[in-house]
Amino acid sequence: MTRSLGITIVCFLLGSSGWVGAQDWPQWRGPNRDNKLVGFNEPKTWPKELTKKWQITVGVGESSPVLVGDKVYVFGRQDGNEVLTCLDAASNKVIWRQAYPAAFQARGDQAYPGPRSTPAVGEGKIVTLGVNGLLICRDVATGTEIWRTDKGFPQFHTSTSPIIADGQCIVLAGVLTAFNLSDGKPAWTTPSVKAGYGSPVFATIDGVKQIVTPCADAVVGADAKTGKVLWDVKIGTAWQNNYSTPVVDGDMVYYSITPAGKFGKGGGTVATGFIALKVTKKGDKFTTEQKWKADPAGGYHTPVIADGRIYGVANAGKNFFCLDAASGKQLWTDKANHGFAGSIINAGTVLLSVNADKDLIAFRPSAKSYEEVARYRVSTSEPWCVPIIAGNRVYVKDKAGSLTLWAID
Repeated sequence: MTRSLGITIVCFLLGSSGWVGAQDWPQWRGPNRDNKLVGFNEPKTWPKELTKKWQITVGVGESSPVLVGDKVYVFGRQDGNEVLTCLDAASNKVIWRQAYPAAFQARGDQAYPGPRSTPAVGEGKIVTLGVNGLLICRDVATGTEIWRTDKGFPQFHTSTSPIIADGQCIVLAGVLTAFNLSDGKPAWTTPSVKAGYGSPVFATIDGVKQIVTPCADAVVGADAKTGKVLWDVKIGTAWQNNYSTPVVDGDMVYYSITPAGKFGKGGGTVATGFIALKVTKKGDKFTTEQKWKADPAGGYHTPVIADGRIYGVANAGKNFFCLDAASGKQLWTDKANHGFAGSIINAGTVLLSVNADKDLIAFRPSAKSYEEVARYRVSTSEPWCVPIIAGNRVYVKDKAGSLTLWAID
């Protein structure tokens, strides 16, 4: 679900001597929040099976793991505590572990007591947002707490994920807020942008750096320096309307809204489904235009863009779909049920998916049809989290609370 800029390619040694070409994955959906993997070399021949290197219990929750250098950070719930664990990426040795009590009182979300927000790592810090809205900044090397602030949570608790950039942590904690990384004091707040469940992304449109984010009733673009709202598109108040992450490509913003007729109240100014918005600056103001609307909506899933096409998992059939990004035309859909949630990563020559069907699937980015290349069982319970793929290593966190390292040997 829920949900830092710049790409760092960290070179390791491969095979018997270690790692090669592994990419940092420091936040929700990767360095640029687009689930795009750089430096993945597809094997000439996919193996019959993956090699299981290790498995460790890290706590339940839908918070995805993150990777920086040779360390993996994972946020989960264990024995009534929210626990942040720093692991050696190769051996799973615990480097440090920080825990704090976090009582959970369900509000219709009793099946999800663990944290859903993915940590953000940057500028020597790691920031977590607990299920009850407790935001904590720690020293990334030691886990020592630097500051904390409690901002509460919307009806079904938190799932939005923070961003670290330019000395700040930006997060929908109560309302859209930029906190100074050094001391946790707010640099600015935007009271009109109230928390929903999806996560913000950065975008530069017509030279203006913006935070594009869903909120309680809209998708908005806010000035990254001041938090001033530059544009907004009302999408209604049902929680299903605001749990996706915007996908930005140039001046286009793509967003998935679950049909309100099925789950809740609508009221938005755009039709529900998968929508494409063109953002344009005219003078000193920004305007938006809906270019197209398409079904299916993405469900508990944020699609990816590859080669001018959009790939996702449909809310209704739970199957893969492919849309033309320019027109919204559906190019193909496969027939298999891949579960209610998961992720697709753009790895260049292949798309890599870990969904609720518990498999890692590799398939071709094609405009013609679904073309599966390889499939491996990587979990015994549903993995709702975005996996980490670094070199030939695949880290999968599952709903049962385990983190497993697989190798594509």
